[in-house]
Amino acid sequence: HMAVVGLYLTIDAIDLSLYVIRILHGLAEAMLFSALFTYAADHVPEQRRTQGLAWFGVSGMLPMAVGGVLGDAILQVSGYDAIFWCALGLAVASLAVSLPLPENHVHEPPTPGGPRHGFRAALRQRDLMPLWQVGATFSIALTALFVFARRFVDETGIGSVGGFFTVYTLAALFLRVGFGWLPDRVGAKKVLLPSMLSLALGFLALAGATSDRDVWIAGVLCGIGHGYAFPILFGMVVDRAPMANRGMAMAIYTALFDLGVLAGGPLFGLWIETRGFAAMFGFAAVLTSLGLAIFLVWDGRVMRPPHGPPAPGARDATP
Repeated sequence: HMAVVGLYLTIDAIDLSLYVIRILHGLAEAMLFSALFTYAADHVPEQRRTQGLAWFGVSGMLPMAVGGVLGDAILQVSGYDAIFWCALGLAVASLAVSLPLPENHVHEPPTPGGPRHGFRAALRQRDLMPLWQVGATFSIALTALFVFARRFVDETGIGSVGGFFTVYTLAALFLRVGFGWLPDRVGAKKVLLPSMLSLALGFLALAGATSDRDVWIAGVLCGIGHGYAFPILFGMVVDRAPMANRGMAMAIYTALFDLGVLAGGPLFGLWIETRGFAAMFGFAAVLTSLGLAIFLVWDGRVMRPPHGPPAPGARDATP
């Protein structure tokens, strides 16, 4: 990751080298994201898993507020080279902080006759499949914010990237720090429903935004949705994945957010080019709501067998 961030300083044109660097950057981020959250999940107490992952996620969301404001400030006095020098410095610091971390040794090896393991097993595990669906929908919808917020502000003149992501992050942090216990206490899916609907309302607020205040309101609503939805879904993946295949399951979950950029970038870009920003954000709201509805129905059927409690094989790798 550190090396790839430094390579951006060599770019002076949009050519093949930029695409190669971006691919390498994506690979580095995917490995980091998966490794960090697997490391965190192995240390969080099981009975407070969603809250623990939510707190750990604060370390990823806080830089969104700081980074947005810092990026705006750097661009006012300098150019993008300065931004990448700043990013390189942060990457070096990140590497230095991570080196002393001890390795985990908590994973159980696969047992003969037990559940199957590996990528295909995790992907096809019956009670994880609804989570892959809603996670993919969630990640694609977020692309509308993380990829196109800069363009929305520049082309409409409404709000600011730093302002939007500051209130977005503060809302998410307030929930995670003050009410991170709620999903573990009342039930993950009971909290997931309003959080995803809040994200959809945030998209609708952006679709109708005409002032800076509208953008801030949208940021709060989207931050509430992201603040709960991500750790809830992540916690459900950890709970349902067999210990010996937990790392693979979390790798798939984190990879969904790279898939979201891959699918959502061209999709939302096309909506902007053909129908404008309002239609694009409206489509993101519909996509979020539809993905949630499909998940609730599908997951309800998977987790509620016809007779009695979940069957012993409910977590095996059969589709």
